[in-house]
Formats: sequence, structure tokens, C-alpha cells
Amino acid sequence: MKKLALALAVTSMVSGAAVAGGHSKDVKLGIALGFTGPAESLAADMAAGAEMAISEISDSGMLLGGAKVSVARADSTCVDAAAAAAAAERLISSEKVDAIVGALCSGATISILQNVAMPQGVVLFSPSATSPALSTLEDNGYFFRASPSDARQGQVIAEMLVEKGYKSIAMTYTNNDYGKGLADSIESNFAAAGGKVTINSPHEDGKGDYGAEVGALAQAGGDILVVAGYLDQGGKGIIQSSLDAGAFDHFFLPDAMIGESLTTAIGSDLDGSIGTVPGTDSPGSESYIEMFTAANGKAPGPYSDYSYDAAAMTLLAMQAAGTKDSKVFKDKVFDIANAPGEKIYPGELAKGLEILAAGGDIDYVGATAVELIGGGESAGSYREILVKDQQNTTVRYR
Repeated sequence: MKKLALALAVTSMVSGAAVAGGHSKDVKLGIALGFTGPAESLAADMAAGAEMAISEISDSGMLLGGAKVSVARADSTCVDAAAAAAAAERLISSEKVDAIVGALCSGATISILQNVAMPQGVVLFSPSATSPALSTLEDNGYFFRASPSDARQGQVIAEMLVEKGYKSIAMTYTNNDYGKGLADSIESNFAAAGGKVTINSPHEDGKGDYGAEVGALAQAGGDILVVAGYLDQGGKGIIQSSLDAGAFDHFFLPDAMIGESLTTAIGSDLDGSIGTVPGTDSPGSESYIEMFTAANGKAPGPYSDYSYDAAAMTLLAMQAAGTKDSKVFKDKVFDIANAPGEKIYPGELAKGLEILAAGGDIDYVGATAVELIGGGESAGSYREILVKDQQNTTVRYR
């Protein structure tokens, strides 16, 4: 109950200097993430990342001539489309937010975009929704994402598997937009490279027993089991059941399987497994890790940096447009995110605001080396992960 109460907290002020709505110039951002559900362990650091950028901009006093920024949080869950839409509706109708950072998962993001954000003309900027379907979904220019599409992740995973000598894979995916899109991308790219997919089957989250699913995977066989699921529910259950049954002892972990909660839950039996998660070794990434660690006493989890960038780009686009109106500032997001202009890194948001206020141009590089491409998404790069000594360690960047 304590976790649920925290997740459903209506509003947290990032700056105490002004109450959102008290002055028409003030700005309010919604943060809609899956604080409960199969990826809930990622949400806290993601929200903290977004709120770091918001605080940095609000405290500068330079946004839109002195606007302060407040935050309203909402639990979009991860796989409950109706709950996601209801959470976003509350943010817009009751909390009167000017834009939303979220959601965490692709299905929740699609629901919010189609049912709430686009119809009501509110910008939705996801840090972590990676389904390829979002690249072509009608959005009227209101949707952006900081992370790259799983069409790209599928290519990277296939390359890794081939490089490491895997000839065949068994694969299971969470039965939703994210899982199906990623699994299809992995299968097509691995097959094109000469690999064999022995089975590509869905699983449901929230089950207590994955014996039947693991039995089918084991029967099909493969050099490694690819688990395109969520680290806090189905994906974790598949791995534990596989280990218990002796079916597989080596796993490939795509992005939504990367996090401390999984390595803690499975323990040393996960050592030697490999994976991918969006990330970069750019100077901005190093700066962000230092900033986050100083503020929170620990290093950031996956997608926290992308959340910082999503919030920063939303507010910088407002500054470029001279308004918090989503219908107007949505057309400035690509301008502030890409060249030409002065490069802006974490901790330099005030500098970016000042340049924009003077009519200059910025190229927001941020924490993740942002470069927006068609469909409102980032080109992006990936960290190659090796689980070693119960830790997700970065081997290289791709």
C-alpha cells in the first residue's frame, strides 16, 4: 500500500517559488511513468532524472521571462492501456499540465497518444517507449521519444549474437506492442544474418508459473534464450523457471530486462548473460552520471538520462517558441535538438535558455547525444551489457 500511495501521489513541486496555475506564465509538466507494473523498478530513477532537468530550468528563472515549473506525477502503469489513458486525462483535465513526459512502456504510450494527448493537442515526450509501431503511428506532430526504436535494437542484438558465435536462439516476448515489435525485429535481422530462431513465442506478465512456456522453449532448443520481457514480472519469471528446470542457463536481455532488480532477484546464476540497453559514452553522459550521483547518492538506473533529456527538450522548445502552448512549441523540438547551434549538455540548460531568449540557436546534445530523426525519435546508440558478479557491466557501445 505504501508503494501504491507513493506512485499515485498527485503533485510534487519541483520549485517552491510559485504554484502552478497561480500565474498564467508558469508551466506545469506531467510525468506519467509506470510506477507500478512489470517495469516499476525503473520508474523512480527515471522520474528523478526528469525532475532534475525541470529543477535546473525552473531555478534558473530564465524560462519564458521568469516562469516557474511544477510537476504532477501520474502512474501510467506499463501494460494497462485504460489506466494509462485515465492517468493522462487526469494530468491534462485536472492538473492542467502543458505537456507530458512519458510513458515508460510502449503500450501505455500508444494509449496516451491516441486517446488523450493527440486529441487534446498536448505534447507527449517518452524517454523509453521503443516499439517500432510508434515510428509510423499518426501523431499530428505531438509525439517525440528520446530513445531509439526497437527496429534498431533488433539489428544490434542480431549483430551481437552473430559476433559471439550463436547459431540458433529460442525467444520469448511479453505479449504486447513492445515485446512483439522487438521480437519480430530480432528474428528478421538474425535470420537475415544466417541464424536460426527455433521458437518465437509470447508470454503474459503477472503469472505465478511459467513452466509451460519454458517447457516449449526447452523443447525447441537453442544456443541461448532471448527474453524480450520485463525485468520485474514475466521476464524474471521465465528466467527463474528456466534455471529451476535446467532448460537454459544463458540469456540475452534486451533493454526492458536491464536493471538492478533482476540481477538481485536471480543472483549469480545470471552471470555470463548478455544484453543491450540504450546508452552512450558521450561527454554529456559522464556529466549526467556525476550530477545524478551527487544529487541522489547513487548512479542512475536505465533510462534516467533519457528522462532528463525528454524534460529538457520539452522546456527548451517552449523557450524557442516563446510559449508553453503545445500546438506551437511542438514545431520547435527538432530545431533545438539538432544542429546548427551551440551545443548544450547536462548542467547547461540555463545557457540554452539564454541563447534562445536572445534569438540564437542551440544544438541540444544532452545526456544521451540526442539527434532526432523522422518520426520524432532519436537515432540513438546502445550499451552492450555483460552480467558479471551480479552487476550489469558495460562492455562497449554500439
